[in-house]
Amino acid sequence: MITTFVGATAYLPGEVAETNVTMSDGRIVEIGGPAQGEVIDARGLILAPALIDVHGDAFERQLMPRPDVYFPVEAAVIDTDRQLASTGIATAYHAITLGWEPGLRDVNRGRGLMQAMRDLAPRLTVENRVQLRWETFAFEALDVIDWALGGPLLPSIAFNDHTSMAMRAMDTSVQDRGFELSPDFATASLDDERLRQRTAKNAKRAGLSDDDYLALLGKVWDRRGEVPAMIAKVAEMGRSVGAPMLSHDDTRAETRAWFRDQGASVAEFPMVLEAAQAARDAGDTIIFGAPNAARGGSHIGSLSAGDMVEAGLCDALASDYFYPAMLAAVARLDHERRADRLTLWSLVSDGPARTMNLSDRGEISVGKRADLVLVDWPDGHAPSILGTWVAGRAAYRGEPAARGQSVTQSSKSLSQNYYETVK
Repeated sequence: MITTFVGATAYLPGEVAETNVTMSDGRIVEIGGPAQGEVIDARGLILAPALIDVHGDAFERQLMPRPDVYFPVEAAVIDTDRQLASTGIATAYHAITLGWEPGLRDVNRGRGLMQAMRDLAPRLTVENRVQLRWETFAFEALDVIDWALGGPLLPSIAFNDHTSMAMRAMDTSVQDRGFELSPDFATASLDDERLRQRTAKNAKRAGLSDDDYLALLGKVWDRRGEVPAMIAKVAEMGRSVGAPMLSHDDTRAETRAWFRDQGASVAEFPMVLEAAQAARDAGDTIIFGAPNAARGGSHIGSLSAGDMVEAGLCDALASDYFYPAMLAAVARLDHERRADRLTLWSLVSDGPARTMNLSDRGEISVGKRADLVLVDWPDGHAPSILGTWVAGRAAYRGEPAARGQSVTQSSKSLSQNYYETVK
């Protein structure tokens, strides 16, 4: 089937142009030519590369909408897929935690979720991929990692160490902690009442009492001496199949260097400038959270994504915990003039594509996969997705009540004040 978007304001590599874009058999086949086949009137609208989300875990709210209340996995996956399509995300890496905790982030629950995604793939509208968000103390996850790496869509591997983060010295912030694998890493005491308070939220998520959670944490912490070798083993598994690999929440140049040596060339959410600059100096790819950028700063006091974009220390923005944040982040960064519009859009399209080695998508070029979004973005207002196409197939179409109708003055004033009040 041939389809042409007519009169679109198209975000092309290196330029914004009012033009026609034609797609056929899932690919972009012509830019600037005459209309062919089905015609979509895109006059006054933006046609841009569809969004690529390299790390999103908002699906957890579909799986467990309330603490310890689980929803049927197929319904959760289908609803998540529809959310992705309506927010313009055509390719999503679901950050599925493979951890040692029971409950929501249990290894077996993670495998079940991945299996459901495979089984449901013919019924889903976007490309649902997986980030193996591996907790490095979860040795029981290796069989699942091996199974997942042999799946139909190559996953990425993210090395997470929330265990050491929980066990850090009580007077040390998460941003100030040292390299977790160092023998000098300062730790808390398991019988410190403040540690009980620090881990209470984790215990609730795992469905355990505070005492039971701390007892389990103590047993897992005893594995610490074996963690480096286990990371090396998983890294070798990833390298053998060419999986993109990421370190998570780095706070030291030493941390970034150690994981780079393992083949993890992506820094995901570095927490301090030292780690981000070390990644840039070595040519690594850097990811920050879109909610951070959309809200105007980190909710936990880490680096500002907006500042990092402006400094040239960000290559991709990920939805993290809220799918609409990707589009909202582009809007806020544009409002703040952190970079030009094409550069900002690349943070949610071409940048993520390069980060995940997806050379077939991420830009509007002849021969690329027709992953496209049609965007309504009135001056002074938030953008919205009117349509999402995945390999030329309409995954989502939304028709507003009165497209092009002017907004009221009160709405306009609200929009102007939004970015000052959202923090």
